Amino acid sequence: MLTTTEARPRTIPNFRPYAVSVARVDRLSPTFVRVTFAGAELRHFGTHGLDQRIKIVLPLPGIGITPLDETNWFSAWRTLPDELRNPIRTYTVRAVRSACSEIDVDFVLHGDAGPASRWVQGARIGDELCIVGPDSRGEDPSVGIEWKPGSAKRILMAGDETATPAICSILASLPRSAQGCAFLEVPSESDAVATGAPDGVQVTWLPRGDQAHGSALDPAVRAWTHDFITDAHRGPDVSDVDIDQGILWEVPEPSSRGGELYAWLAGEASVIKTLRRFLVSETRLDRHQVAFMGYWRAGRAEN
Repeated sequence: MLTTTEARPRTIPNFRPYAVSVARVDRLSPTFVRVTFAGAELRHFGTHGLDQRIKIVLPLPGIGITPLDETNWFSAWRTLPDELRNPIRTYTVRAVRSACSEIDVDFVLHGDAGPASRWVQGARIGDELCIVGPDSRGEDPSVGIEWKPGSAKRILMAGDETATPAICSILASLPRSAQGCAFLEVPSESDAVATGAPDGVQVTWLPRGDQAHGSALDPAVRAWTHDFITDAHRGPDVSDVDIDQGILWEVPEPSSRGGELYAWLAGEASVIKTLRRFLVSETRLDRHQVAFMGYWRAGRAEN
């Protein structure tokens, strides 16, 4: 029987802060920069990969990173005074090397439009910041992974440059027997990179140029879907989602669906809303076969 003086086992949080520093900075293309972060405790970083979301806690000028409590990091961050509250942005892990205590994160360059883009443009080896991510010792280190294809025989992936790191990570992790396609809309044809996709998954890069987000992605997904979707794939009509009133984020669990196709859509919210409406409301694909995520909204900063 435990007494009050005996130490109780420490509960390991599923998601917690890691102190890291920049180990490498590699320019992959006109749009993408890969930053390798190192930190001793990254040896415990969850290694599920796929579309694993993390939080990047960015330094404040002249202050750096305000320490966050390991078990209640978000509450601690919210209660900080404005001048000490570091900006936080959501990203996807591109690669994890636990044995080396390193992770890679691919950043999208879009000028000075946001704190993350500004930071990465000036990132130097040795720069310190904080990453909040999964702990492999926690009860559920898969927190933040939305890729859940279940037993689907074919996959459809579609996203813009903000979803490209997640799509590439998923493609590299797929079984070599996987079948399907992936559409990636990026600013420039020079942004196409190797993905490591299985031979049975066709990867199509869609340079957007100066056109609006979704201008290349939307017609590509529609054309492929019209060729693939049959009455056997269709489900009942469903109501749409208002991106101004609700969260454009729905990830059905594998146990809630059947069907041959699994669709994963991510990127600018209005574009993803339109594609989701097309697949579920117009094409009548069963909504439980479609995961859709509004990673960002044009004209709005992430909270």
